[in-house]
Amino acid sequence: MKKVILIHFGDIISIENLLEAWEEFIKGKRQKQDVQEFQLNLMTNILELHQDLANHSYQHGGYQAFNISDPKPRNIHKASVRDRLLHHAVYRILYPYFDRVFISDSYSCRLNKGTHRASNRFREFAYRVSHNNTRTAWVLKCDIKKFFASIDQKILMEILNNYIEDQNIIWLLRQVINSFESSRSGLGDSSRPDLLMRPSNFKGLPLGNLTSQLLVNIYMNEFDQFIKHKLKVKHYIRYADDFVILSHNKVWLGNLLTSQVERFLWQRLRLQLHPSKVSISTVASGVDLLGWVHFSDHRVLRTVTKRRMFKRLSKTSKTETFPSYLGLISHGNSKKLIDKLGNY
Repeated sequence: MKKVILIHFGDIISIENLLEAWEEFIKGKRQKQDVQEFQLNLMTNILELHQDLANHSYQHGGYQAFNISDPKPRNIHKASVRDRLLHHAVYRILYPYFDRVFISDSYSCRLNKGTHRASNRFREFAYRVSHNNTRTAWVLKCDIKKFFASIDQKILMEILNNYIEDQNIIWLLRQVINSFESSRSGLGDSSRPDLLMRPSNFKGLPLGNLTSQLLVNIYMNEFDQFIKHKLKVKHYIRYADDFVILSHNKVWLGNLLTSQVERFLWQRLRLQLHPSKVSISTVASGVDLLGWVHFSDHRVLRTVTKRRMFKRLSKTSKTETFPSYLGLISHGNSKKLIDKLGNY
């Protein structure tokens, strides 16, 4: 593959970039104790980080693990302030270049994308495939099993090497990627210096790293490019580990799943589909996607999302909560739901 990322290691580790990354990082975090402690000696800390990076003596630290429900349980790993600052410095330089490589219908963790645009694109595709609701539109919907925990670090590094010529950047990305491991029994972390010498089949990226958002898109871009340019699939949308393909031909979708999709994901990326989250259904029967159930001519908020919304509203007194939910449901057919919200 042609090398496309024409940047240098110095662009990432420069004092200017580290300072700008700090300004982005501290937004909404100024009251955090660890952030305040780092800021007490900000310039000294940044200069030391810059020097460690320039000398290749930088080592990524370990992680603090905790669980959240968002709404399903997720295992989050939080790095130190120093390492998270580095993540921002890496992200702000690499993201603009890689964003040009990604397909237009990849919507997760990208500027001017997101769930609402993905939902609107789905509606547009549904109209096209159904010829404005005059024929049946089928949807293959898939979810990748244990997505972040299944990212193969060796394959990821091979992909990055295909794009990045500067081996100093490759060294730095290896420090970030190898700072985390996902064992067969569950998620783990490590800051052991021997990580670079470990077996090549370690897997996983931490959900808490900003760099992970970019790295998983780079990883899945291999699949996106295969679907769009090798298989010539027109109506494909991906958001993180969820993706859909629309067609008027149900048999074609089934054959595509078993002969191409599953095979490529496993052989190239060592990823597997979640067996209970793969389906082929019609748009008319309702497609559960990105928090909404999409029908031929409208979409409604998913039932579990509505229940969670009203539960939170009954427990909170924050004035900004109501407008945020009102903004959410305004993207669908929800007049009755808006009227019900008026009682809160």
